[in-house]
Amino acid sequence: MDVELRHLRYFVAVAEELHFGRAAARLHMAQPPLSQAIRRLEDAVGVPLLARTSRSVRLTPAGAAFLDRARRTLRAVEEDVEEARSIGRGATGRLNVGFVGSAMLTTLPGVLGRYVAAYPGVRLRLHESFTSRVVAGMRSGEVDAGIVRDAEPVDGLEPTPVLTEPFVAVLPRDHPAADADALSVGALADTPFVLPPRAAGARAFEKPLALCEEHGFRPRVAHEATHWLTILRLVGAGLGVSLAPACVRHVATPEVACVALEDASVLSELTLLRRAGEDRPMVHAFAAIATGGDAEGDVLARDAGGGRRIS
Repeated sequence: MDVELRHLRYFVAVAEELHFGRAAARLHMAQPPLSQAIRRLEDAVGVPLLARTSRSVRLTPAGAAFLDRARRTLRAVEEDVEEARSIGRGATGRLNVGFVGSAMLTTLPGVLGRYVAAYPGVRLRLHESFTSRVVAGMRSGEVDAGIVRDAEPVDGLEPTPVLTEPFVAVLPRDHPAADADALSVGALADTPFVLPPRAAGARAFEKPLALCEEHGFRPRVAHEATHWLTILRLVGAGLGVSLAPACVRHVATPEVACVALEDASVLSELTLLRRAGEDRPMVHAFAAIATGGDAEGDVLARDAGGGRRIS
């Protein structure tokens, strides 16, 4: 016989009452069916759990051990059922969000704060990386939602735009154009560049190059780094210049200048990724907050350095 949850509930009631009549009343059932159910449970376990006499009921050593485990099992089932109900409402569970570091310079902090405030029962786990690794995490199932920059289309992943922002030129402070209001990308044609590697995201790598090609040159990439702060420090040390999303102004050091670009048609885009067919409410709740286009998000986007929220 398979042991059913009702058998465990019956046994716990009898073990706590040590009286079949009181246990039957507690369970709102007749005593004979309760006695039969306990015998079937003992047959399934293979040893007596209760020692019965005409006057008393007591637990056997096996019954005492089984009582602890039966309580634990029932408690775990109750917790699992409640968790399933909460998950169905999107109010609990664990949400793994992958994101590119530069997203923290735009709307993402506000998104995370609003999500945690709205869904305090969800265990939010954050995974900072670059676009290609966030995508890999999405495809492997390690990440439930991703905030990526300039991602290429990926089978099985559905993109939703979050915001766009222009590129700026990142120059050493002693560069002749460091104090200019704006400059042409063409003015950087003979200068070495510092950029993120292609491995971090092919489309993100190509967008700054496309800006240069609009002005008739393909830049010479002298150095690569995966973090914008590192790139800014390398530029500040005189190892080259860079083209970066405008949000990097938030981490610009005194050794560099971020200058607007003239006639730059290419924009950088932050995108929310979800798996195709995703039906978990907590993922949709996060997506709604990340792409909601509310007034606070618009302010954050503008503060990022000229970005425009997409709704």
